[in-house]
Amino acid sequence: MELGLVGLGKMGGNMRERIRRAGLTVIGYDRNPDVADVHSLKELVDGLSAPRVVWVMVPAGAPTQSTVDELAELLEPGDVVVDGGNSRWTDDEKHAEQLAAKGIGFVDCGVSGGVWGLENGYALMYGGDAEHIAKVEPASRRWSTTASSTP
Repeated sequence: MELGLVGLGKMGGNMRERIRRAGLTVIGYDRNPDVADVHSLKELVDGLSAPRVVWVMVPAGAPTQSTVDELAELLEPGDVVVDGGNSRWTDDEKHAEQLAAKGIGFVDCGVSGGVWGLENGYALMYGGDAEHIAKVEPASRRWSTTASSTP
């Protein structure tokens, strides 16, 4: 499985490394070109095979909203966006509706593990439609400590 990962700060960067150690392909994008694998969200999306999964690990609020807005224009029906940045639940509802209008799935995912997640794994808790979670959860079981869903 391939995964796009947006936001390569302390947690996102370590997640990318842990995912790669698990044998999965991950393409990472960050505003900081020194840590990014690609130079734009378009390049990230173009580098993934459909159906795509793009995991967003940017701060909640405006950074997440602008990322979701841009991904909504780049992704195709059947793709899935995962928000792992601990957005407010009302924002998650808005993002789910925004993406659903374009046939794009949305999963909100609480991520715990901090900088220690690289070595110890991440605890993940998904929320969203079961069909969208099903596209994400099997791969994450290879690099997380626990994964549970709440459709």
